[in-house]
Amino acid sequence: MKTTCGFIAIVGRPNVGKSSILNRILGQKVAIVSDKPQTTRTKITGIYTKDELQLVFIDTPGLHKPHNALGIQMVKAVYDGMADVDCCLLVAEANQKIAPAERELCEKFKKRRLPAVLALNKIDLLSDKSALLAVIQAYSELYDFDAIIPVCATTGDGVDVLLQQLSSYAVESVHYFDDNALTDQPERVLAAEMIREKLLRLLDKEVPHGLAIDIERFSERPDGILDLNAVIYCERESHKGIIIGKKGAMLKQAGSQARQDLERFFGCKVNLQLWVKVKEGWRNRTGSIHNFGLD
Repeated sequence: MKTTCGFIAIVGRPNVGKSSILNRILGQKVAIVSDKPQTTRTKITGIYTKDELQLVFIDTPGLHKPHNALGIQMVKAVYDGMADVDCCLLVAEANQKIAPAERELCEKFKKRRLPAVLALNKIDLLSDKSALLAVIQAYSELYDFDAIIPVCATTGDGVDVLLQQLSSYAVESVHYFDDNALTDQPERVLAAEMIREKLLRLLDKEVPHGLAIDIERFSERPDGILDLNAVIYCERESHKGIIIGKKGAMLKQAGSQARQDLERFFGCKVNLQLWVKVKEGWRNRTGSIHNFGLD
C-alpha cells in the first residue's frame, strides 16, 4: 500500500483557536489552550495518521507585534513554520473583521506562492449566520484560498470537512513519524506546558506572559508512580505572591488541576511538586529563552 504525507502550517493571530483546531483533529491535547493571547510560544508538531495518510501539522504562535526578545523569537517561529510546507492553514475568527496580522500573513502567502486554506473558526459565536457570507467575501478578495471552511473547534462542526481538504495536499511519501505518534514534543515539555496551561487559566492577565516552567525532575518509580518536580519562574516578586496565593491556595489549585491532566495523559499516578522562583526580565534574555527551550 502506497503511503502519503503532507506538511501543514497552522498560522493566524493570537487567540483565534489554532491549537484548539489541532487538538480537535488529533483527538487528544498536544497543544495547550487558554483565553490568554500568545499561549503557544514555539512551533508544536502534531501528527495525524490514518491508514496510508499522514499529516504533519506545525502549530505556530499567534502573529503579533513583539515587545521583547521572546516575542521576536515567537514571530520568527511563525515564519519558520511556513517554510517547506505543502499548505498553510490560516485560522481566523468568523465574527471578527480582517486584522493587520491576517493581511500580513496573506502577503507572505503571495510572496511564497503558498497554497492556503482558510478556517473561519468560532462560528458558534455568530448571532447572524448570514454575516458569514460577507466575511467569506472579504477574505476571498484578500487571497485566492483553495478553500474557505467555517468551523467550530469547540463542537467539532466543520472540522471533518477541513481535514478532508487538508488531506488533499498529501503526496506519495514515506511516513516521517511513527504511525501512533501524536507529537514530537519531549515528555518533559508536554508536562511543563500542562502546568503552564493551568496557571494561564487561573491567573490575572498581567502575570501569565512572564511565566516559564522548568521540569527539574521527571522519573518513574518501580511501582509506576511518576515523580515530577517543576519550578515556576515569574518576572516579579509581586507575581510570585499572586501565583502562590493566600496560604498557598492558588498554587495548590493549579497543581491539582495539572496533576489530573498529567495522570490522564501519562496513564499513571503522578507525584507533582511545584516551587515558584523569580527571574527578573527573563523574556529579554536570550540565555533564559534558550534554557527554557523557547528558541
